[in-house]
Amino acid sequence: MAEIDDIVERLRRDLIEADEYLKVGALQARLPQLEAEMGRPDLWDDADRAREVQTEFTSVKGDLDLYEELGAGIGDLEALVELAQEEGDSSLDDEIAELSERLTDQFAQLELRALFTGEYDHGDAVCQINSGAGGTDSQDWAEMLFRMYERWAKNKGFTLEVEDWQEGGEAGITTAAFTVRGRYAYGLLQAERGVHRLVRISPFDQQARRHTAFASFSVWPDVAESAQTIDIPDKDLRVDVFRSSGAGGQHVNTTDSAVRITHLPTGVVVSSQQERSQHQNRETCMKQLTVRLLELERQKREDELAAEAGESKSTEWGSQIRSYVLQPYEQVKDERSQFTSGNPKGVLDGDVEPFMEAWLRWRRARAS
Repeated sequence: MAEIDDIVERLRRDLIEADEYLKVGALQARLPQLEAEMGRPDLWDDADRAREVQTEFTSVKGDLDLYEELGAGIGDLEALVELAQEEGDSSLDDEIAELSERLTDQFAQLELRALFTGEYDHGDAVCQINSGAGGTDSQDWAEMLFRMYERWAKNKGFTLEVEDWQEGGEAGITTAAFTVRGRYAYGLLQAERGVHRLVRISPFDQQARRHTAFASFSVWPDVAESAQTIDIPDKDLRVDVFRSSGAGGQHVNTTDSAVRITHLPTGVVVSSQQERSQHQNRETCMKQLTVRLLELERQKREDELAAEAGESKSTEWGSQIRSYVLQPYEQVKDERSQFTSGNPKGVLDGDVEPFMEAWLRWRRARAS
């Protein structure tokens, strides 16, 4: 039983660590405040505030319930081990092994929370996919990437809202802009930022030759609804309206309701065509633009600090973060963490989270 004693001791240490990174004391103090707010009869007079309170309440209560559940599970495991030792009852071995394995798996999932160290990691993610080098193949590849993240989001129980969708000339898309809403959406999706490379037999090549295509994935934290604001003078904006092209069979507007806004000082361009009115699409564009400009400011500060420290940062296009090879062999490999999968079909069907987790651990290892 020495081995199970070691497991119980490790689980106890894991629980102490979970207390620290979940900030259990702060959560316990916050929960009664949120319960009081949830009970206010006028809560839903301000729908946006009500949703914020509801989301925070669900998050805080969920973390506390999980922490208590894990503590109780360890207590049950210790009681089973003690009973088996006292009575020399080996019939409990299977139950002990099953419970210890389940607790170990739960802590492994919970440990991911400790990898989210950024200010916005817990929040929603504003995303954009652009086709790159590779012509029609790259446009098809961009749409394949979108479907991969769409399926991943659905499997996570997240919501994905498309704001802009520009179809390619022959197939696929040139651009897709969308927001993924769910807890830790940004924390996970930041692992995907960069250039993705596909190698396959091109379905668009009559001679069935192997082609390489590139598409980029960009992501920003959705801070437009937070307390952060940024002044964007009208004189810095060029606003264009055009007719929506629709997205994959969705409603296609017959009026010039789609909006494209260019921020002249930075060259940042945002578009929205999914809402039915020009006013709504403009609001969506301004939220996207706020997110993009705030992220540019943050990145500028980081670059300045890195320059003072003598660090160099590459921002070059063409340095892929991950390669998806369908021919002459099947493999998906992340060039940073070196995490590899031999099942590209499964990855493209949405099983991309192991790559996200591997990147988060790789980032922590580099920082330590």
